[in-house]
Amino acid sequence: MKPRLLTLFLLTLLTGCGYHQAGSATHIPANVRTLAVPIFTTQTQAFHTEMAFTQAVIRELNTRTRYHIINSANPDADATLTGTILSQTVAPLTYDASTGQSSSYLLSITARVVLTAHDGHVLYRNDRILYREQYQSTQDLNGFIQEDNAAVNRIAKDFAQAVVSDMLESF
Repeated sequence: MKPRLLTLFLLTLLTGCGYHQAGSATHIPANVRTLAVPIFTTQTQAFHTEMAFTQAVIRELNTRTRYHIINSANPDADATLTGTILSQTVAPLTYDASTGQSSSYLLSITARVVLTAHDGHVLYRNDRILYREQYQSTQDLNGFIQEDNAAVNRIAKDFAQAVVSDMLESF
């Protein structure tokens, strides 16, 4: 009798602890089948960041959902996900003692996303998503590789995974 009571008690505790089935906490209504994702806008002077973020979000939506994704603004879409790159900064982190030049940098990008239904109702909004990525610099001009674009792409991938997860699962 005691094992049954213990099992019943444990099951009762688990039902009220905040867990839910995948997809049950989605911000997207069941009638949404088509999502438009136009190219993100930017308020920075950085090159290519808005394209990297847009492409990463589209790739993540295509990979993880069954929605038909349109990579432009479309009035026929059931919902539209818009994004804005709010800021992008690069700050030196470490210095080479022999040359006095920076040897690694910290890239910080802040963005905003809004998912709006066809009728104008806001389904999901995050006004300030901040991501950071460190990258190395080389002083050897013969072997110089521009690492900041790779850092932007890594941030874009992490950003896309987080935004899609949050829209779908509220995590």
